[in-house]
Order: sequence, then C-alpha cells, then structure tokens
Amino acid sequence: MPESSFREVVRVVGVDLSGFNLLSYELTKIKGIGPTLAKIIPRITGIPENLRVGLLTDDQVRKIESTIKNLHSHVPNYLVNRNKDRETGLSLHLIGSDLKFQVDRDISFEKKIGTWRGLRHKLGLKVRGQRTRTTGRKGRVVGVRRRKTR
Repeated sequence: MPESSFREVVRVVGVDLSGFNLLSYELTKIKGIGPTLAKIIPRITGIPENLRVGLLTDDQVRKIESTIKNLHSHVPNYLVNRNKDRETGLSLHLIGSDLKFQVDRDISFEKKIGTWRGLRHKLGLKVRGQRTRTTGRKGRVVGVRRRKTR
C-alpha cells in the first residue's frame, strides 16, 4: 500500500471522516444517515463497505457524494427521512444542516397550529408519551421536606 494514497481525513458532503475507520461506520457520522443507509450507500456505488475511508479515491468520494445527494432516487420511500413532504409532496432525503433546519421548521409549525406535540415542545416537556411523574425534572428542586424538630 503506497503511503501517498492513504488520507487521514476525507471530507464527504461537508463532514470530515476519519481515514482509519471503515466506510460503513464513518458514513453514520453524517447527520441524516443511520446504520442502515450507511450499509446501503456503498452497495449502490459499488464500493466495498469494509474499505477504510482513507483508501477511497477522489472518484469514489464523488460517487458517494452524488449518491447521498440523490438518495431519494436510489432507495425505497420508507428509507428516506422526508417521505411525502408537507410542502412539496415529494419524497426527499435531507442531510446535515438542511435536516436540522427542516426539523426546526416542523416544530415551529406544530407550535403555531397548537397541536399536542407543539404544546409539549413549547412547555419544554416530553413529547413522545414518556412518563413524567419521576423523570424529566429540571429546574426547581422537588424533594421531601423535613419537619422541624422541637
């Protein structure tokens, strides 16, 4: 293995990936790509998923980037994170800051229309049905008061 072909850091869609780890593991560091998609992306591009990221060529990196950007056209709709988007009606897969921005917009929309989830977000409480009797306490301390001794 020639030393000049190995890179310690590889930048893929704006995220620095360590060159020493496996491709399928490092792809999960990109926001919006989980373990399932991280195994599917190398299969789509024809790159071995157990290849070290530092050994990727520039052409392979470009293939991975183009696949990630057009992921909604390569995978079924149930694997994308914006299936039937409310505004466009299309199935999209967002990554990075686009995903964070869209999630923030969704939460603010729910607050605006006054859904139950929106109210829970607004009050800073748990949203997905978890128990709140014993957990999720933040702010003022709630405890047992001792009686004064005589």
